[in-house]
Amino acid sequence: MAAAVDAAHDPDADFRAEVASWMHAHLADPRFAALRHRGGPGDEEADPVLRKAWERALAAGGWVGVGWPTAAGGRGLSIDRQVIFHEEYARAGGPGRMGHIGEGLIGPALIEFGTPEQQARFLPPILRGECFWAQGYSEPGAGSDLANVQTRAVPLADGSWQISGQKIWTSLAHESDWIFVLARSEPGSKGNKGLIFVLLPLDQPGIEIRPIRQLGGGCEFNEVFFDNARVAPDDVVGAPGEGWKIAMGLLEIERGVSTLGQQMHFTHELGLVITALAHAGRTADPALRARIAHAWCGLRVMRYNALRTLGGGAGLGLQREALIYKYYWSNWHRELGKLAMDILGPDGDVVSDDPLLRPLQQLFLFSRADTIYAGTNEIQLNLIAERGLGMPREPRITA
Repeated sequence: MAAAVDAAHDPDADFRAEVASWMHAHLADPRFAALRHRGGPGDEEADPVLRKAWERALAAGGWVGVGWPTAAGGRGLSIDRQVIFHEEYARAGGPGRMGHIGEGLIGPALIEFGTPEQQARFLPPILRGECFWAQGYSEPGAGSDLANVQTRAVPLADGSWQISGQKIWTSLAHESDWIFVLARSEPGSKGNKGLIFVLLPLDQPGIEIRPIRQLGGGCEFNEVFFDNARVAPDDVVGAPGEGWKIAMGLLEIERGVSTLGQQMHFTHELGLVITALAHAGRTADPALRARIAHAWCGLRVMRYNALRTLGGGAGLGLQREALIYKYYWSNWHRELGKLAMDILGPDGDVVSDDPLLRPLQQLFLFSRADTIYAGTNEIQLNLIAERGLGMPREPRITA
């Protein structure tokens, strides 16, 4: 009775029930039932056509841009309700979002830095689930050291720009309509100076997309080559030279409320690991039980740190608490993958379509990269030391 009374006085309980009900009803629809818990990291190749249809269904239900301000076409939900949405989405088994880059990254960046004309052109198609974006940051020589960008932007007489160079590890570029690119616009500039942030349609001459085959067999990310690809004058965000500011503002958005949804997906994966432990008849193994308990505790730590971070708001600008998040979750997730394989034993050594084995094999294989992409462990520790703790940069040793 006490729990019922508490729920009745929870101002967000009705909203949580609304999200859960909508997700349950639509994921039970025969069109989308096969998407439950699909399309996440390591599985992003799962039925992209159907997942794009799912994005349109989400949009029709009012579940795209829930945190965007109403002036930009969003719902303007509070941080608390955004957290509820992402948690219930993941709890229901909502598939990996094809529209994440558009809704979660470039959309908020355009709201913050774009012109009214750019917002009017690009935001509505994202909100309708009709336009999909890729991120053109990493290069063969500019991964964790993003400021080492070598892709070139050359101005033309009519105000447009030509882009030449290469981007790599570009997730779902082959399924995207547009890409935002960080390029060097000032010849001779170095580091984070002299950069430009531009938007390019991918369906144009001068752009070639080549898939990269992964250890798990898929090729969800790509190399993207630019050979004098064209950027219209109105598709430059900010001014030339301000690219680094915009790129960093966009990266800071990645530490936002969607991390709570990521944690719910991790909870689902931990459940799969526990199921595998029971199936293997090893629930009495004290070492494995201890590792599962440690993983469960890690999830609680992640949640409380995320709530502590969000307590200061979800705007641009990283708080100190957010600096540790990527380092923590990537190491936790990698250890979960190792635990999964230790439980599976020899059965996990051969690629399988068994629904008990395959998700855990994908977890293991993809999590090997977690501590590398989006900033290696070493880079993350540097950020924590320098930006979080105010420690001086380590001097470079030269011969």
